[in-house]
Amino acid sequence: MSSVRLREVTESDVLEFFEHQRDPEANRMAAFGAADPTDRAAFLVRWARILADDAVLTRTIEFDGRVVGHVARFRQFGEPEVTYWIDRAYWGLGLATAALTEYLALDPVRPLYARAAVDNLGSLRVLDKCGFVAVGEDVGFAEGRGEDVEEFILRLDA
Repeated sequence: MSSVRLREVTESDVLEFFEHQRDPEANRMAAFGAADPTDRAAFLVRWARILADDAVLTRTIEFDGRVVGHVARFRQFGEPEVTYWIDRAYWGLGLATAALTEYLALDPVRPLYARAAVDNLGSLRVLDKCGFVAVGEDVGFAEGRGEDVEEFILRLDA
């Protein structure tokens, strides 16, 4: 398998991220996403804010020279939290685990939190492989499903 590579996010990457986000199946699985994943203008405004924020560390995930997703750390509920997105065409190849492992090596912030819907077994597996442990549960309205969804709160200490 070719290697996963992380690099700085470019404007053209953001357009790829938008295409990834438009996938209804991926939105349902991620659960907690944009209110309207087809709203390009809102997506671009959100990413402009993300990229302008020095407190947010973002990286583009490449595989075989293609943009396949992104990973970022931001603040949620006052705590540093990591999030990632892999284009559904690349699910099941170990790319999320490889990308998150590489990302965690370059981002020293600890503790670091993550959240995943309780039925998002793929993401929970990735987080477990990367050393995150469940420390709580929450319920929140998930735009990707149009309903309240239970989620696990996970933490990485080392």
